[in-house]
Amino acid sequence: MATASPQQLLDDVINTGQQQEQQQQQELLSSLETVVLTIFLSIIIIMTVFGNLLVMVALCRDRHLRKKKTNYFIVSLAFADLLVALVVMPFAAIELTTGEWRYGEIFCLVRTSLDVLLTTASILHLCCIALDRYYAICCQPLVYRHKMTPVRVAVMLSGCWLIPTFISFLPIMQSWNAIGIEDIIEERRALIGGSNDTSCVFLVNRPYALICSAVAFYVPLALMVLAYQRIYVTAMTHVRQIETLQRAGSAPVTGTAPVITVRSSTSSDPSEHYRLRTTTGSSSPEQAPVANSRMRVETKAAKTLAVIMGCFCLCWAPFFITNVVDPFIHYSVPWQLWTAWLWLGYINSGLNPFLYAFLNRAFRRAFLVILCCGDARYTRQGSYSYGHNHRACSAASVNGTSMALRLSFLPNRSYSDNGRTILANEQESQDSLGQL
Repeated sequence: MATASPQQLLDDVINTGQQQEQQQQQELLSSLETVVLTIFLSIIIIMTVFGNLLVMVALCRDRHLRKKKTNYFIVSLAFADLLVALVVMPFAAIELTTGEWRYGEIFCLVRTSLDVLLTTASILHLCCIALDRYYAICCQPLVYRHKMTPVRVAVMLSGCWLIPTFISFLPIMQSWNAIGIEDIIEERRALIGGSNDTSCVFLVNRPYALICSAVAFYVPLALMVLAYQRIYVTAMTHVRQIETLQRAGSAPVTGTAPVITVRSSTSSDPSEHYRLRTTTGSSSPEQAPVANSRMRVETKAAKTLAVIMGCFCLCWAPFFITNVVDPFIHYSVPWQLWTAWLWLGYINSGLNPFLYAFLNRAFRRAFLVILCCGDARYTRQGSYSYGHNHRACSAASVNGTSMALRLSFLPNRSYSDNGRTILANEQESQDSLGQL
C-alpha cells in the first residue's frame, strides 16, 4: 500500500485549510447579508406602520379633517396599507431571510390571498381618490354633490374592499389560479424544498394573470391617468382665468382698492385663501409678476401629479408587467426578480401616507399636534378664528364647496359673479391639488 509523500500531505492540509477558510468567509458573508436584509426590511415595515397609523389617528382626532370627503378615502387607504404592513410584509420578510416557509400549506394560501386582497384594495383606493378629485375640480357643483354623496362615498369604499375578494380568496382558495399548471407548481416545489411545508409557491395561469392584473392595476392606472390629466388641464385653465382677472383689476382707479377674499368653509387650512387686491396707480410691492406666479403654480401642479403617478408606476408597474409576461415565457423569471418587484410594491404602502397626507398642510398640522402632544402653537394655527371684521358676507357654492366671500366695492365698480366663480374655482383647484 503506497503511502503519501510529505509534500502531498502538506498540500492536502493547505487545501483543506483554504476550503475551510473560504467556507467560513461565505458563512460570515451570508450571515452579514441576512442581518443587513433583516434590518432593511424591518425599517420598511416600521415606517409603513408608523405613517399609516399616524394618518388614521389624525383623522380621528381632528374634526376639521373629517369634513372633507376625500379624507375618508385617505384614511381607508391608510387602513389597507397598515394591514399590508402588519399581516403580509412580516411573513414575506421571514420567508425571505430564512429561505423557507414554516407555516404549512393552508396558511400559505391564506397569506397569499391576503396579499392580493390588501394590495389590490390599496390600489383601488388610489383610483377612488383620483376620481373624487376629478369630480371636485372638473365638474360643476351640482354634479360633484350628486356624484359624491355620503352614500356614494360609502359604496365606493365598499367596492375598494369587496372587488379584491373576487381575485384573491375566491380563486386562490379554490386553486383556480393553478388550473393547467399543476405539474409546473409541483416541479417548482421540489426544486425549492420538496414539500409545501418548507416552501410557499404561488404561480398563476394565463387567464388569472390577465384578469387579476387588469382589475388590480391596468384599469385603475388608466382611470388615474385620465383623471389627473383632466385635473391638470382644468387647474391650468383656472390659473389663466385668474391671470386675466388680475390684469383687468390692475388698472389705476381712484379710491379704496377692492379686496376679494375667498375662503373655503370646509377647508381645514386657514392659510389656503385667495386674495385679489388692486391698488391706486401701481402694484403692491408684495405682488409677484403674474407670469412668474402662473409659472410657479403650473410647475407645482405638474410636480405634484408627476410625483404621485411616478411613484405609483415605479412601485407597481414592474411587478404587474412581470406577472403578465411570466406565464407566456414558461415561468422563467428568476425568483430573486419576483421578490424584488414584490417588495417594491410593498414600499408603495409606505409611500402613500407621505404622498396623500404628509403633502397636505392640514394633515401636517394635525401630525404636529399629535407628535408634539397637543402643543398650543399648532392648535392655534388650525383654529378658525381669523379676527377680521367683514363688511359684507355672502355664501356661494362653487364646485361643491361653500365659499365665504368678503367683498369691498368701489362706487360704480364691481366684480361679476363670473369673476367670483373663477376665483373660487382656482382656490378649489389649489386646495384639491394639495390633497392629491
